[in-house]
Formats: sequence, structure tokens, C-alpha cells
Amino acid sequence: KPSGSLLEIVVVLEKWNSLNLLEGAVRPGFRAPDAGDFVFPSIFGDSVLTTKPVVLVFFSVILISTFFIASSRKALVVPSKIQFAGEMVYGFVRNEIGKDVIGSEFQRFVPFLFTIFTFILTNNIFGIIPLIQFPTMSRIGFPVAITIFVYLTYHFVAIRKHGLFKYLKDMCFMPGIPKFMYVILAPLELATYFLIRPLTLAMRLFGNMFAGHLLLILFTLGGEYMLHDKLIMKIFSLFSFGFSLGFTFFEFFVQCLQAYIFTLLSALYIAGALADEH
Repeated sequence: KPSGSLLEIVVVLEKWNSLNLLEGAVRPGFRAPDAGDFVFPSIFGDSVLTTKPVVLVFFSVILISTFFIASSRKALVVPSKIQFAGEMVYGFVRNEIGKDVIGSEFQRFVPFLFTIFTFILTNNIFGIIPLIQFPTMSRIGFPVAITIFVYLTYHFVAIRKHGLFKYLKDMCFMPGIPKFMYVILAPLELATYFLIRPLTLAMRLFGNMFAGHLLLILFTLGGEYMLHDKLIMKIFSLFSFGFSLGFTFFEFFVQCLQAYIFTLLSALYIAGALADEH
């Protein structure tokens, strides 16, 4: 049984609570990363144009322009290393995406596809570059902005070639389909072309970059947190850091793949807009 007056017991309990609060302040619980880790304040001023994602986008444009100007300024029959790298990227987009997917009319769309591919690839890879470590495509506004250009391009190409009426007619009333099915298929086709395509194109890129970066933050911060805990947790922290390192290589693969998929789908939509059946 506790000894002493009631006042002494209260004082002891208060000291005990204070020690617990102090211990909690010294060693707070682990805070899992969330969407708030993708929001950055302005580097200077209050403008959204000076936040880290926007600055990285401008930096990527300068970086891409400088690289390809340098690789093509003094083109030689026997290319230098930088010329070879630039020609390899251009040749990949021109032949493997533009020519193979669009067909005979591919040449006029190569600059557009090439710009999309290099821009997305560079901004994706920023997510694993030390000191940068943020993929700008994990902010939904950037994939949406690129998707709008793709959306306007393939609809403009289709309307210019086939005319608005024929384009909509072939879209909604495909030949060889029973007429009663048009009641269901026509709204679905309109939704596919004007809503689902752009939505999935943007969300696929955004979702992969957002989820990948979130996992990298989780493994890295989790390893750092466990490193300052008990011995058993220090051992587990090594596994967390190991997962973080391995996932970095996997994320690089995903970043390249998503740039390719976005550009490939853009080329497929343009090819569909040029097809004779439209």
C-alpha cells in the first residue's frame, strides 16, 4: 500500500507522468510517409512557380535541350559518345514507336513523341538522383498537362482527316454491330475516347510515380528510425535499407517503362485517328 499523505501520492504521480511525457518527446513514434511529403513550400516568395516540382520541370527542359544540342551540334560520321547517346534515344523513339506504330505518316509526329518521351523520362529519373530525389510526375498536374496535349493532338488529327461528323459516326456506330447494341455501345465509345483514355493515360503515370516514391521514402525513413532503436531493431534496419537500395533499381526500371508506355499509347491513339476506318 502507498504510504504518505494523499498530496505526496499526487506529487509522485505527477512526476511519473512528466517523465513519461519527456521520454515520449525524446523518442517520438514513427510517422509513416503520406501525401503531405509531396507538397513543398516555395523556395523563395509565395509563388507556386518557385516550388521544387516546378523548378525541377524547368531544370529538366534546360537539361534536355543542352544535352541534345550538344549531341547534334558537331555531328560526325563516326559519332562521339554524346552524339551516339543522343542518336540512340532519337532512333528508338523514331523507329520503335513512331514508325512501327503510326506507319507511313509517322515522320511528322516524331518530334512530338520524342519530346514526350524525353521529358517524362528525365522527370521520372529525378526520383532516384541524389540531392534531387523527387519524380515530378508524382504530382498529378504534370501528367494531366501532357495528357491534354496528347488528347488535343489525336482528336485534331482525326477531325482534320475524316471530318467531325464522320469521326463521331464511325466512333459511335461501328459497322457489323446489331443496331439495338448502339444504345449501349455509342455512349461507351464516346466515354472511352473523350474521358477514359485521357484519364487512364494520366493516372497510370501519376500512380506509378507516386507509389514508387512513397515506398522509397518508407523504406529509407523506416531504416533510419530503427537504426536509433534497440539492437534487434538495428538489425531490421539493415533489411529496410537493403530493400530501399534494391527498390531503387526496380524504380529505375519502372520510370523508364512508364515513359515508354505513355509515349507508346500516345502513338497508338494517333495511329487510330489516322486509320481509314475512321
